[in-house]
Amino acid sequence: MTDVVRKTVQERLRQGDYSCAKEFTLAMFSGKWKTVILCNLHYHGPYRFNELMRLLPKVSHKVLTSQLRELVEDQLITRHTGAGSQPQVYYALTALGQSLMPIIDAMCAWGEHRIQHLAVTPQYNIRLPAETPSQP
Repeated sequence: MTDVVRKTVQERLRQGDYSCAKEFTLAMFSGKWKTVILCNLHYHGPYRFNELMRLLPKVSHKVLTSQLRELVEDQLITRHTGAGSQPQVYYALTALGQSLMPIIDAMCAWGEHRIQHLAVTPQYNIRLPAETPSQP
């Protein structure tokens, strides 16, 4: 399912009914898995689809496909296809995606501080030990 916030902001922007750059920025990486995908690509380099599936054990194939397509469409990541009889597809962060990382890192720091302040322990941590990604 396409992210509703992203779609709404893009439509308002096309119609000229737009007044908030913060809303547009958040819409670029809104979606349950987009921030995690961007962080993994930033900190660990390119990943193949199945490698991302293993990193995000609770994401469905359909949702990951949708989130990756939107990130490619928004030019935050690229989709590279290698040559060969069975081409391998890799996803990598673009320069535009890299430019979002200071914002995402600041949000992460804020969230970690807030979680500590609330004295709660998340039940599920998506920061599982990552396998070393295959490089193109």
